Amino acid sequence: MNDRNLVRGIFLIAISLGFGLGALRYPIGHLDRAGPGLFPLMVSSLLLLIGIVTVVRTRFVKGVPLSFNFRNIAIILASLCAFALVSLLVNMIAGILVMVFCASFAASSAYSVSRNLKISAGLILVALAFQKLLGFNLPLY
Repeated sequence: MNDRNLVRGIFLIAISLGFGLGALRYPIGHLDRAGPGLFPLMVSSLLLLIGIVTVVRTRFVKGVPLSFNFRNIAIILASLCAFALVSLLVNMIAGILVMVFCASFAASSAYSVSRNLKISAGLILVALAFQKLLGFNLPLY
């Protein structure tokens, strides 16, 4: 039996090592004058710490069996593809709506239009903040 928390911790460690080792190819600099590799190295170090704590924690808590629901994975992947396609053909706000409403079919709880609208509104506000405040070139409308 694969423990879900153990697999999660190992996955976090692998991701952090991938980004951390990639960050070492860039100059790190110093804390007073940071180089381009310092921030990804710090973030990956924190992720590595979380992964190690998660792996150690599996020794002290009861294991949760790992199961895959391939239907839900396919729904999430299809909703991401639909987001990309609708964003390209229409605009990103329509893409966000399509993604949220399609991805919610993978939820274990009942389908809720009001919940989907709230999630969509939150994601659209984040996209607007990225566009207006950070200057990202997003085709929102």
